[in-house]
Amino acid sequence: MKVEVFEYKSIWKERFEQLESKLWPKISKHVISIEHVGSTSVIGLSAKDIIDLDIVLESYQQFEDVKNALLELNYFHRGNLGIEDRESFGHHNPQFSHNLYVCIQGSLALNNHICLRDHLRNSDSDKLQYSQLKLSLAKQFPNDIDAYIEGKSQFILSILKQYNFNLTDLEDIEQSNRQK
Repeated sequence: MKVEVFEYKSIWKERFEQLESKLWPKISKHVISIEHVGSTSVIGLSAKDIIDLDIVLESYQQFEDVKNALLELNYFHRGNLGIEDRESFGHHNPQFSHNLYVCIQGSLALNNHICLRDHLRNSDSDKLQYSQLKLSLAKQFPNDIDAYIEGKSQFILSILKQYNFNLTDLEDIEQSNRQK
């Protein structure tokens, strides 16, 4: 996979809103929220041109209903991809690139996404440093997404260590970012 990182694009917010408006009517009675996460959710942050969404469930009891609604919307289930309490979905014919995850409220995967997003939204210095790191890694590893992801891990962990993540959680997050 080619690694391309772009300066912030205002269209990312619009793309999230388009996706949310298609998803919400079909799943709203089963979910808590749809969260725009990942780098495209932070104004001013450089990112790959891929929207990340987390659909938040109260528990796995709602998962089958949400999964069936997503299948009706031309998504396919990819499994948890090795991340507990997070199910990944792809789209057969996406209008634009996006990653859709269904997460359990309070799960490590969701907390990781929300905490990092909120921190970067509120820290201009970390946002600038992370943008520079991502742009540098994309130049260094233009054809190696695994090396790009692994290269971001220590920075991400340095932020998460400031919050209520225990050592086991941080190790799990680091492991999920290692090359496969």
